[in-house]
Amino acid sequence: MLQAITTSQLTFMCIDAIDECDGGELFRLFDSLKEIFRQSPGTRIFVTGKPHNRAEVESRLAGQVAAVTISSTRGDITRYLRVRLGHDETPDAMDESVKADIMEKVPENISEMCV
Repeated sequence: MLQAITTSQLTFMCIDAIDECDGGELFRLFDSLKEIFRQSPGTRIFVTGKPHNRAEVESRLAGQVAAVTISSTRGDITRYLRVRLGHDETPDAMDESVKADIMEKVPENISEMCV
């Protein structure tokens, strides 16, 4: 279906969380993407995934990708949490100690996963 669409019109696709794709399915996805690029070189595909997938994407789609590393810092996560907690629609649902725990533990754990 994607191949039919991409050959008839300019197409932009986004494939999110490629790292969550099963190994066998991932290889079939790469084969399909290669075929789309072959038939419709103007097609643009944006793929997101964890850093460990970068080498596989670059290898499987060699010459057809430009990889950009985007990562969060602890400061990014802290700012995001402050904004979200500041706009909480049920502010009485948590006391200050719970908010303090969130501000301490979440940035530490997430920044280790994402960087």
